[in-house]
Amino acid sequence: MTVPRMSERPIEVGRRLRADPRRVIAKLFSPGEESSDSQSRVHLIVDRVHGLTDEQVDTELDTVLAGFSHRHRDFQTILLRHAALVSRQLEETKQLSRPRHLLVGAYLTHEFSVEGAALCNPSMVQHPNQSEVPVGQTRFLMSVRAIGEGHLSSVEFRTGMVWPGGLSVDEPGSYLTMGTRSNPGSDKTMLANRLHDFEVDPVTAAQVLAEMPDLVTEDALRHAISDLHPHLLARQTVQRAVHWLGYIASCQYELTFPVDVPVGEQLIWPSSAAESQGMEDVRLVRFVDDDGSVVYHGTYTAYDGDHIAPHLLTTNDFQTYRVEAHAGPAARNKGMALFPRRIAGAYFALSRWDRENLSLAISDDGRLWQRGPVVRHAIDPWEFIQVGNCGSPIETEAGWLVLTHGVGPLRTYHLGAILLDLDQPHRVLAETASPLLAPPTDDRDGYVPNVVYSCGALLHDGTLTIPYGINDSSIGFAQIQLARLLQGMRPA
Repeated sequence: MTVPRMSERPIEVGRRLRADPRRVIAKLFSPGEESSDSQSRVHLIVDRVHGLTDEQVDTELDTVLAGFSHRHRDFQTILLRHAALVSRQLEETKQLSRPRHLLVGAYLTHEFSVEGAALCNPSMVQHPNQSEVPVGQTRFLMSVRAIGEGHLSSVEFRTGMVWPGGLSVDEPGSYLTMGTRSNPGSDKTMLANRLHDFEVDPVTAAQVLAEMPDLVTEDALRHAISDLHPHLLARQTVQRAVHWLGYIASCQYELTFPVDVPVGEQLIWPSSAAESQGMEDVRLVRFVDDDGSVVYHGTYTAYDGDHIAPHLLTTNDFQTYRVEAHAGPAARNKGMALFPRRIAGAYFALSRWDRENLSLAISDDGRLWQRGPVVRHAIDPWEFIQVGNCGSPIETEAGWLVLTHGVGPLRTYHLGAILLDLDQPHRVLAETASPLLAPPTDDRDGYVPNVVYSCGALLHDGTLTIPYGINDSSIGFAQIQLARLLQGMRPA
């Protein structure tokens, strides 16, 4: 057995990134449904603003704008949008002046620090824009998991340069901007597959979906449900199917950011029922199709407080994103990661559908995933609890390089690696004999102690750069020469 020498272990480079509680968004704030006399509290707020003098309104609004305008892009637009959400319900708001509308919006807004708890679990890919890059370097784009109040996770991005022996990270920008959500419709076949995942019996699913078009919009869904016969709707199985159908349909949407918002200021915020408690651990991959076209995918874990499921971000330009859920028996649990190209015409992914081991998932269309063989069991003591991937496989001449994570005693995380055959990825060719990365003995403390974790590394110029979360509190970067890493692996 070959044990890696210290020169064959990754070396930390660059500076660590830490959570910045100043990175905030302005969210809609609902003060509660009713007051003690059963009157809407929002209604009471509007009444109180309506009762202020013009001078009082100007004073209060000036204080708000002076204190918060510099913290948010288009701050007044945000306030007006929040006020507009109640203007459709409260006739009185239509009579308010613009300053009073802005002040109502301020009372219906609160700030949320998206990195208030932690910043961790990065995934790095080559940036689509490689113009004006110095010789020997490459520009990267990196997703990061931001964790705020209530352990609510969202997705941010960072950019920078990397080269053998070094790395720099750009400042992300002064603001955070949430994209505009739209729903172009859901594929009927995908809805049926997802209903099957939620154990809705096929007969009931067919009855509910029977009159729907191939592309199911929100309006078509509402009309189809309203057209169901009352006797059919009275059945508990149909009610359950209708519930899950609405849940599933909300998972398919598009997100668009203004062209003047740089990627470092984008925030992908949970906006579907399945994501209501967070979007976790994006694993980015630069996917090259058989015709040479390039698209960027990001698999992530959607969490609603009760269920976890692998979902998918897809973008060509990091300005417009398509979001959808995976389906099928292999689309289970956390940490699904796509291979960067098709193999023999099929899509492949790494999955931990049995909750414990690292397995293959196989798909004809990249959406419905069937179970493949296990490629890595929990073999070594440092991974006895579970083993999973640390991002999409990286293609090398020697095989598919897969960074792995294992969980051992005291729920301590370590990083290792395995090498898979290029044409038969179920075949493990080699593996690291001991962990590549472990929590430093003098740096174990953080939001979640004893953790090192990555969601995707980048290979450039023979050097592997591994961005990794440290104790769910900061992000570090390590590098190792690919040749040294491969040399230190033992045959499987």
